[in-house]
Amino acid sequence: MTSPDTTAARNAMVDSQIRTDDVTDPALTAAVRAVPRERFVPAALAGVAYMGEPLEVAPGRFLLDPRAFAKLTQLSGLKAGERVLDVGGATGYSAAVFAQLGAEVTALESDSGLAARMKDTVPAGVSVVSGPLAAGWPGAAPYDVIFLNGAVSGRPDTLINQLKPGGRLVGIVTDRGVGKAHIFLKSAGGHSSRVAFDATVALLPGFESVPSFVF
Repeated sequence: MTSPDTTAARNAMVDSQIRTDDVTDPALTAAVRAVPRERFVPAALAGVAYMGEPLEVAPGRFLLDPRAFAKLTQLSGLKAGERVLDVGGATGYSAAVFAQLGAEVTALESDSGLAARMKDTVPAGVSVVSGPLAAGWPGAAPYDVIFLNGAVSGRPDTLINQLKPGGRLVGIVTDRGVGKAHIFLKSAGGHSSRVAFDATVALLPGFESVPSFVF
């Protein structure tokens, strides 16, 4: 159960940080209102869980800031009943929101400590798996959506190949320090992509040395 104070903070986050930045999907905003973000951060950060900044939940690992998370989720078009691979799920916040949306969630985490914590925080039905993030999780592929909880420095072809035709991968691609949100769309003949918005987030482990690319 959450306290009235945290419920008010969560509603304020949605109204002042998310809805004001063109996040208009009512199912998504309802899901974000329903998931208590403070449960997914260290106790020392609970008081700032709803601020508009990334939160470090382990050395070098962050929850995306609310704006970037919500905009990426809306960009993915994730719907109830779809299968999503949550890459770099950390403490499980994103997986919990996706489950609230009615998705079938596989949460992939390379840090064994974070994976263990995630198993205690995510709703029943979320599958938590451990392994290198850049390898994805082919055992549960193909996916409707792959969500990157951090930046990559090049096109993640291995992950794109785990999408089903019509599937979408969303994440931040960083090139020479500049981050851009991308959506990659899988088709029977290959894939297409487009840039959606600017965002700066930390690189995910295993994606640091991927060569940059140009469209």
